Amino acid sequence: MTDSVFWTTFALIFVAELGDKTQLTAMALALRYPWKRIFVGIALAFVVLNLAAVAVGKVLFLMLPRFWVGLVAALLFLYFGVSTLRNACADDNDDDAPPPTAASAVRTAFIMIFMAELGDKTQLVTASQAAVHSASRIGMTAVFVASTLALWLVSLLGIFAGKQLVRYIPVCWIHRAAGGMFLLFGGVMLWRLFF
Repeated sequence: MTDSVFWTTFALIFVAELGDKTQLTAMALALRYPWKRIFVGIALAFVVLNLAAVAVGKVLFLMLPRFWVGLVAALLFLYFGVSTLRNACADDNDDDAPPPTAASAVRTAFIMIFMAELGDKTQLVTASQAAVHSASRIGMTAVFVASTLALWLVSLLGIFAGKQLVRYIPVCWIHRAAGGMFLLFGGVMLWRLFF
């Protein structure tokens, strides 16, 4: 039973996140920061989100209105979009700039992923899987582990795909595309909230 819970949850989450904003965000962040620091922030965000989904389940969504979570996430994406576009080619012109600190890379990745995924479909799937298997502690643990590992794997795929892009496309253009992508995500999130 535990194996089927694990693999079902893993497959659901993995497929749901392929090509989703989380993977694309990981890809964009990997172009600006060292991949290990990005992954630490992403991994921590998913651990916190999945613990909340499994432990609290549907109650979490009753306590936190989805409108406000969505609004904050949309505004963060818009902010990071403008910031990324503003500094898109700064790295090309300023080779003496200090590298980003480990704390800022981890913090940026954590905040972006946490706000983007709070109340997202994968967290809802994790919460519903945990609710279905809540009679068994082993089943709930399997849901948590499967969901977390699937999200980590999708994020790593995004990070390494982003690193490969740099070989073929100038970083300045990739940063511009990432900034546009963040603005698009923020705009779509606002659209869904208000229309």
